[in-house]
Amino acid sequence: MIHTKSDLQRYLQEDNGYLHNGDENSRKAYMKRAKDAEYYIGEFLVYLRKEEYYRNCGSSLLGKFCALYYERKKNRLGNQLGFYIDTNCFEEGLTIFHHGSIIVNPNARIGKNCKLHGNNCIGNSGNSEACPVIGNNVDIGFGAVVIGNVQIADNITIGANAVVNKSFTEPGITIAGVPAKRIKKY
Repeated sequence: MIHTKSDLQRYLQEDNGYLHNGDENSRKAYMKRAKDAEYYIGEFLVYLRKEEYYRNCGSSLLGKFCALYYERKKNRLGNQLGFYIDTNCFEEGLTIFHHGSIIVNPNARIGKNCKLHGNNCIGNSGNSEACPVIGNNVDIGFGAVVIGNVQIADNITIGANAVVNKSFTEPGITIAGVPAKRIKKY
């Protein structure tokens, strides 16, 4: 979670890390002119992290106003991109590769360097309010769904269109299928 300005800067630098190679300013300017989805995904992440900073640290009236300001900007852009992601769900290093439906329950907890490929749902199963706890360096494929009171270990790859409804505590494996099962170890 973001608690200081230095945390905010670190999170902003780590999020969508694959964009931070080469001449970042010229690439960002080009993407903005071209109305590229990558630019808007990056803007969404900036608004998300700034809202998170002001929610966690802004106890003054100005801080509360800033939190509301960035929440509105994030939600407006999120509605266009198809994202519903609340604050304090993801640690640093969140990468979103594509726009499209991404829904994350506010009670889900996801570790560092998570990669979302789009059309993902991370939330409760409908039977209870319990949500997933996902480790670090997890790559969630296109269309994958992680639901219920499940634990996902570090360094797991979740295949496209997988439905994960049980825990996988062995790190470094690949899971896929409906329902998901282990298909290989690194």
